[in-house]
Amino acid sequence: MIVGLLDIITRDDGQVKHLPKIVWILLVVLLPLIGTVLWFAVGREYAPRPVAHPRGYHDVPMPPPPPRDTRSTEQQLADLEREIEEERLRAEIARRRRARDAQAADPDEALPGSAG
Repeated sequence: MIVGLLDIITRDDGQVKHLPKIVWILLVVLLPLIGTVLWFAVGREYAPRPVAHPRGYHDVPMPPPPPRDTRSTEQQLADLEREIEEERLRAEIARRRRARDAQAADPDEALPGSAG
């Protein structure tokens, strides 16, 4: 009963639920057991419990979610086709350079299509 009365008296008015503080005090004084149990069960406001985090992860900030792609499917397909074409052109240029470098390294080699 004494613990309940001290808790009621020291609580801020904003932390008392359902009845004014004076009514809670009278309830605990007149009905010690029932009043104290009711006070701790429904009359006082408890601080919110902290969210439990897995060990070691409470200090690590969560990365932001990846940005959403707001382009339409057609736009995405057009971009992929453009990338495929660029890669095909790069491969063709690389093939021609290798052929040119091979020809420059061996000038005696007959050119394709020439009679020799």
